[in-house]
Amino acid sequence: MPFQIGIDVGGTFTDLVAVDETGAVTTLKVPSTPTEPAKAVLAALRAFQQHDSATDIALLCHSTTIATNALLGQLHLELPRVGLITTAGFRDVIEIGRQNRSELYNLFVERPKPLVKRDDRLCVRERIDYRGNILLELNEGDVVAAIEHLKRQEITTLAVCFLNSYINAAHEEHVAQLVAEALPEIAIVQSARANPEYREYERFSTAVVNAALRPIVGRYVNAVREGLCDLEIRAPLYVMQSHGGMKRAEDVSLSPATLIESGPASGVIAAAALAREHEIDRVLSFDMGGTTAKAGTIVNGRVQVMHEFEAAGRVRGGRTAKGSGYPVRFPFIDLAEASAGGGTIAWGDDAGMLHVGPSSAGADPGPACYGKSDLATVTDANVVLGRLRTDALLGGAFPIQAGRSCAAITALGERCGLSVIETAAGIVRLVDSEMAKIVRIVTVERGLDPRDFTLLAFGGNGPLHACAVAEELHIRSVVVPPSPGLFSAFGLVVAPLQAAVVAPLLRTADQSSDEELRRAFEGLRLSALAELQAQFTANEQAFEPAIVTETIEMRYRGQSYELSVPAQQTMHESIRAFHEAHAATYGYSVLDEPVEFVNLRLTATAPRKPMPYRFDAHPPSKAAGHRRVWLNDAWREVRIITRDALREQGVEGPAIVDEYDATTLIPPAWTATLKETALHLRAA
Repeated sequence: MPFQIGIDVGGTFTDLVAVDETGAVTTLKVPSTPTEPAKAVLAALRAFQQHDSATDIALLCHSTTIATNALLGQLHLELPRVGLITTAGFRDVIEIGRQNRSELYNLFVERPKPLVKRDDRLCVRERIDYRGNILLELNEGDVVAAIEHLKRQEITTLAVCFLNSYINAAHEEHVAQLVAEALPEIAIVQSARANPEYREYERFSTAVVNAALRPIVGRYVNAVREGLCDLEIRAPLYVMQSHGGMKRAEDVSLSPATLIESGPASGVIAAAALAREHEIDRVLSFDMGGTTAKAGTIVNGRVQVMHEFEAAGRVRGGRTAKGSGYPVRFPFIDLAEASAGGGTIAWGDDAGMLHVGPSSAGADPGPACYGKSDLATVTDANVVLGRLRTDALLGGAFPIQAGRSCAAITALGERCGLSVIETAAGIVRLVDSEMAKIVRIVTVERGLDPRDFTLLAFGGNGPLHACAVAEELHIRSVVVPPSPGLFSAFGLVVAPLQAAVVAPLLRTADQSSDEELRRAFEGLRLSALAELQAQFTANEQAFEPAIVTETIEMRYRGQSYELSVPAQQTMHESIRAFHEAHAATYGYSVLDEPVEFVNLRLTATAPRKPMPYRFDAHPPSKAAGHRRVWLNDAWREVRIITRDALREQGVEGPAIVDEYDATTLIPPAWTATLKETALHLRAA
């Protein structure tokens, strides 16, 4: 029976979800291998094959953090030496940037290290103006000199970035052709193809990030594909992109910057699918894993998408500090993130103050209870407080050492002048507060009231902390999906194929017409549908017909930044929609101010065909019964139940739902019921 499989690589565990033709869902977890993530992917597949030797895999979908990890400098993922060919006089654009300071009052703040050494930024004489007119023909002698430098320095990846190439890419195309002829082994990224939009810094940066990641992601994809051959798996391999849509691995490795938010995207896509199934209009996606916690917003079944982010930027209070990373322009799901996971390390400063994060113990060495370190983590705090089993995790399959948790928390408490219980409870309160901040970012800071939303909690640790986060934000409803610890991987088996294209316009309304916009959108439609069609394989029947959405980025003439609004039937209706969006965002609109069209965007999406998913039931935990749990500053005897026990009737807190891949804490004054496959918790 053919399976569709999703594999999500996390910081601690690598999760696999498999769905057969009847909708039956099989799940499993294996430890991640951070320095060689492909090994964990193949180990998960090998374990699945052992589970069912007659498996026939029809479709394989994957999300990965390899692009992010490479930019962050992870061991064994060293970035290659990158070359840049650019317009004479503009070699320092990628270093000058926008002059944003990630720390406004720090006189010694360091900007991110340029991905291209200055000696490898090679200038050629050429010039195209903003209308696309050639003012100075390309000097091929300069190109020949640049090629000689690339040869001498043995540079294997190159970005070609010319001024105004977004409107006329002739010179970039010609240089790329000359370099490819002279150095056929070099990887070449053209800025006009990577990001055909104006603003040269962001366009150059997007191209350079793609060039830096191409060799690393290419090797990773090849390692996975070779491993699949060894396992005799011939299914097509797809990879999740930052906007929540998938693409064939061989194609996505040519534009690897689109993978930077691959891992977090899959969880939000799963949350959106469950929200539609349960007809919940407003959902907050809350994903707390082993390393980080992430929050996103879903309104009427649609995830919120942005079009630019800073890769490898420093995160403070859930926000990426502007100027701390590398700008990449590509649609990505709007998420706030905190260094708050089960493996997040707690520590005390010189003044004896307790802190949590941002460092994580990850999969190796992991929390103290894993038996490899003495680092006190959030997981260790939950073990000490009785919220987690003290003998094993993963339904008993992953033994832990509760004594080491107690020792690590005790040592930290001595440094901070606290008892072991005070220390553990303090760690949990601090991490809950940090996660509440990121939920505020994607709601309050976006003009949304969190009290109007349902918190959908998943990840290995999300259900354990969800009610505490909800209480801090006065959210009264929490939903825990089936197999919450593997829910992000489930997002891969419900994710669509997707193609997103953009075209610059840069003209005011009085310079445009309905006919011009229709022609431009029709060109984008043909391009997106052709790209989407190229992604289909023999499994085309697994997807619905494509859905096309059109948006226009607009601004008042003279403004520096634009708003994105859905394209309407006529140009004047679109302008009216822009005025309304501007008033909703900034509190005012100027009806007599000229409106400028900046970019046209079109997204073609082929959704998965729906099916009745039936999750497998792992053996119930032997810890069912009661155990002492520290709640509301006191020890309580708390009932331990399984999810299946809720099918007949609900339960009032305090109680704990113990599952293979996650633990759900139902505090006092909360009730829980099982509706279809999801656990619904309500505050009294």
